[in-house]
Amino acid sequence: MNMTLDIVNLVLLFLAMLSVLVWGVVIYKGWAFYKINQQNKYFADALKEVKHLRGVVTIARDAQGSLARVCKAGLDELFHTQHDVSLVNKQYQTDMVLHALRNQVYQEQSKLESGLSVLASIGSTAPFIGLFGTVWGIMHALKDISATGSAGLDVVAGPIGEALIATAIGIATAVPAVLAYNYFLRKLKTSNAQMDNFGDTFQYLIMKSGLRE
Repeated sequence: MNMTLDIVNLVLLFLAMLSVLVWGVVIYKGWAFYKINQQNKYFADALKEVKHLRGVVTIARDAQGSLARVCKAGLDELFHTQHDVSLVNKQYQTDMVLHALRNQVYQEQSKLESGLSVLASIGSTAPFIGLFGTVWGIMHALKDISATGSAGLDVVAGPIGEALIATAIGIATAVPAVLAYNYFLRKLKTSNAQMDNFGDTFQYLIMKSGLRE
């Protein structure tokens, strides 16, 4: 019986640790998405009145956020191609700038995706971990019944009750993880679309400016 209780208690402890991890990721990612959304909103609002690449350079100089970093990556590549006399083909220069934009967008997406796999993994496995604790507890409770020859409430209530708690804790751990994962996934898709749209806008500006600052 003691071994049964120890196993179930270990399952409960593990689930408690997973729950703490879930809420830690939720708080961290929530703050990260809020901060980057505010920074991107400020940057996007500042760009609304910009009609030329020079204005983008001025605004991006001190701006923060994923859009600003994508913009700076494009500007850095643009200025590099301007000073490289071997790059005389404007289409090739445009392709290089576009490649730099896409590479930075990919890096920003990877940053935003970090932690989401933890939520997905916990959300999908926590109920089964809890179920394992329940099955283990009930299995050994039935063995105790067989060994004592008694099926009284005092024999089975304790281990079975604690075993069922494991399933409940597993579900309670999984639900916020799944909800948070779905929420942040929607935020990620919105952010990715925003960066892709900005990349198209930036490409239009450099084409309009004739690849000149």
